[in-house]
Amino acid sequence: MIGAGQAGLSAAFHLRRAGFEPEGDFVVLDHAPRPGGAWQFRWPSLTYGNVHGMHSLPGMELTGADPARPSAEVVAEYFAAYERTFDLRVRRPVDVRRVSEGEGEDSERLIVETSDGVWATRALINATGTWDRPFWPRYPGQETFRGRQLHTAQYPGPEEFAGQRVVVVGGGASGTQHLMEIAPYAASTTWVTRRPPVFREGPFDEERGRAAVALVEERVRQGLTPLSVVSVTGLPVNDAIREARANGVLDRLPMFDRITPTGVAWDDGHAVEADVILWATGFRAAIDHLAPLKLRTPGGGIRMEGTRAALDPRVHLVGYGPSASTIGANRAGRAAVREIRRLLSREAPVVA
Repeated sequence: MIGAGQAGLSAAFHLRRAGFEPEGDFVVLDHAPRPGGAWQFRWPSLTYGNVHGMHSLPGMELTGADPARPSAEVVAEYFAAYERTFDLRVRRPVDVRRVSEGEGEDSERLIVETSDGVWATRALINATGTWDRPFWPRYPGQETFRGRQLHTAQYPGPEEFAGQRVVVVGGGASGTQHLMEIAPYAASTTWVTRRPPVFREGPFDEERGRAAVALVEERVRQGLTPLSVVSVTGLPVNDAIREARANGVLDRLPMFDRITPTGVAWDDGHAVEADVILWATGFRAAIDHLAPLKLRTPGGGIRMEGTRAALDPRVHLVGYGPSASTIGANRAGRAAVREIRRLLSREAPVVA
């Protein structure tokens, strides 16, 4: 198993429940320095109470968390307790460099090369998420900008933008959160997105959830890159969003055409001066280590059948595509283990 975030820990739990023993039957490798998955890297001002849905891991509820505490602290402590409770024995920090086909006596196995050694395995659960692959769009003139450019992955909190003119790029939840936090400190904020944002009023019920998952599943079945969560669910409206829309913080401009030394500009002559461009433009799946297996399709993604890579039934991706949400990750972990049990029904190999 590669990765010990929400999806990886869920899968490890279901492996244990199915009778597999950690270290003897399976190994969990995680490159992060400590428990917490991608949550441990979130900015301090993202408190637990402001998180858009955090589902507990299977078998152990997250209860009594202080909503005012940073989500990075709350979730990291919860994940650490979860690893101890179920004795998952996560190895960290371990960097997985490549996964390739075995040769000779290992010809039916996958070879997992890491900073902590090499494993040969008959089945692989990949739960590497997206945090390590921030997406930086490229626009003409980007290299000429004299101000600061940073990505959500580097966001330090709102105080650092005091007195500055900030352009926030991106129509997802991170972009709106950054804008609402930064606006009281900054000299000015400008919101720019490629597409008009879609705000969603009312509860995200089961029917809407199934429809959103179906859209993402159809893409990964075709081998296309997964859609972002917000692109299929919309931005949920709460009181803070309503206030920000009313006071103009969430007045959106279409995507600029180029970046200038002092800001951004559109072909119609409009321009905005800026000290900072904050790219809240999302992440891509961290799956480069799987490249030797040649699982990608011409569409750019990995064609999936459930959690299984269509081109190799030994490889399961959890936390990818329709299972990128916390609740989806839990379900995917269970499904992957069910499929692996079928695959290994006549053998007892090590599962990396």
